[in-house]
Amino acid sequence: MKKYLFLLGLGFAISTFSIEDVNAQQREVKTKTRKGWSNKAKGAAIGGAAGAATGVAISKNDSKGALVGGAVGAGAGYLIGRSKDKKQPGRKRITKTKVTTRE
Repeated sequence: MKKYLFLLGLGFAISTFSIEDVNAQQREVKTKTRKGWSNKAKGAAIGGAAGAATGVAISKNDSKGALVGGAVGAGAGYLIGRSKDKKQPGRKRITKTKVTTRE
Protein backbone atom coordinates (compact mmCIF):
# COMPACT_ATOMS: atom_id res chain seq x y z
CA MET A 1 0.00 0.00 0.00
CA LYS A 2 2.88 2.36 0.80
CA LYS A 3 4.49 1.73 -2.59
CA TYR A 4 1.19 2.45 -4.33
CA LEU A 5 0.75 5.79 -2.49
CA PHE A 6 4.40 6.70 -3.14
CA LEU A 7 4.10 5.99 -6.87
CA LEU A 8 0.80 7.87 -7.05
CA GLY A 9 2.32 10.89 -5.30
CA LEU A 10 5.39 10.77 -7.50
CA GLY A 11 3.28 10.65 -10.65
CA PHE A 12 1.19 13.59 -9.44
CA ALA A 13 4.30 15.66 -8.64
CA ILE A 14 5.88 14.99 -12.04
CA SER A 15 2.70 15.89 -13.91
CA THR A 16 2.28 19.10 -11.89
CA PHE A 17 5.82 20.28 -12.60
CA SER A 18 5.57 19.48 -16.29
CA ILE A 19 2.32 21.48 -16.63
CA GLU A 20 3.90 24.49 -14.92
CA ASP A 21 6.92 24.23 -17.22
CA VAL A 22 4.68 24.32 -20.31
CA ASN A 23 2.83 27.37 -18.98
CA ALA A 24 6.12 29.14 -18.29
CA GLN A 25 7.24 28.65 -21.88
CA GLN A 26 4.09 30.09 -23.47
CA ARG A 27 4.19 33.62 -22.13
CA GLU A 28 3.72 36.43 -24.63
CA VAL A 29 5.53 39.74 -24.80
CA LYS A 30 3.22 42.71 -24.43
CA THR A 31 4.48 46.24 -23.98
CA LYS A 32 2.13 49.06 -23.14
CA THR A 33 3.17 52.67 -22.99
CA ARG A 34 0.89 55.02 -21.16
CA LYS A 35 1.30 58.71 -21.63
CA GLY A 36 0.24 60.96 -18.82
CA TRP A 37 -0.72 64.60 -19.00
CA SER A 38 2.08 67.00 -19.75
CA ASN A 39 2.75 69.79 -17.29
CA LYS A 40 1.39 72.27 -19.88
CA ALA A 41 -1.96 70.47 -19.99
CA LYS A 42 -2.15 70.09 -16.21
CA GLY A 43 -1.31 73.75 -15.69
CA ALA A 44 -3.88 74.91 -18.22
CA ALA A 45 -6.64 72.74 -16.70
CA ILE A 46 -5.91 73.72 -13.11
CA GLY A 47 -5.37 77.37 -13.98
CA GLY A 48 -8.58 77.50 -16.01
CA ALA A 49 -10.65 76.03 -13.20
CA ALA A 50 -9.08 78.28 -10.57
CA GLY A 51 -9.45 81.33 -12.80
CA ALA A 52 -13.11 80.58 -13.51
CA ALA A 53 -13.86 80.17 -9.81
CA THR A 54 -12.05 83.39 -8.99
CA GLY A 55 -13.81 85.22 -11.83
CA VAL A 56 -17.23 84.16 -10.56
CA ALA A 57 -16.35 85.25 -7.02
CA ILE A 58 -15.02 88.67 -8.04
CA SER A 59 -17.21 89.71 -10.97
CA LYS A 60 -20.76 91.10 -10.75
CA ASN A 61 -21.67 89.31 -13.97
CA ASP A 62 -20.97 85.64 -13.15
CA SER A 63 -20.79 84.22 -16.66
CA LYS A 64 -18.55 86.94 -18.05
CA GLY A 65 -16.27 86.74 -15.00
CA ALA A 66 -16.01 82.97 -15.33
CA LEU A 67 -15.08 83.19 -19.01
CA VAL A 68 -12.47 85.91 -18.53
CA GLY A 69 -11.04 84.35 -15.38
CA GLY A 70 -10.91 80.90 -16.95
CA ALA A 71 -9.11 82.19 -20.04
CA VAL A 72 -6.56 84.15 -18.03
CA GLY A 73 -6.03 81.28 -15.59
CA ALA A 74 -5.62 78.72 -18.38
CA GLY A 75 -3.07 80.92 -20.13
CA ALA A 76 -1.09 81.47 -16.96
CA GLY A 77 -1.21 77.77 -16.06
CA TYR A 78 -0.06 76.83 -19.55
CA LEU A 79 2.95 79.13 -19.32
CA ILE A 80 3.94 77.80 -15.90
CA GLY A 81 3.54 74.19 -17.07
CA ARG A 82 5.56 74.86 -20.21
CA SER A 83 8.45 76.17 -18.15
CA LYS A 84 8.32 72.99 -16.02
CA ASP A 85 8.32 70.84 -19.16
CA LYS A 86 11.38 72.65 -20.48
CA LYS A 87 13.27 71.94 -17.25
CA GLN A 88 12.62 68.17 -17.58
CA PRO A 89 14.65 66.81 -20.50
CA GLY A 90 12.65 63.60 -20.98
CA ARG A 91 9.34 62.41 -19.62
CA LYS A 92 9.32 58.95 -18.14
CA ARG A 93 6.87 56.48 -19.58
CA ILE A 94 5.43 53.50 -17.75
CA THR A 95 6.06 50.24 -19.57
CA LYS A 96 5.02 46.71 -18.73
CA THR A 97 6.81 43.79 -20.33
CA LYS A 98 6.40 40.04 -20.19
CA VAL A 99 9.05 37.61 -21.35
CA THR A 100 8.30 34.97 -23.98
CA THR A 101 10.25 31.76 -24.18
CA ARG A 102 8.85 29.30 -26.69
CA GLU A 103 10.90 26.27 -27.47
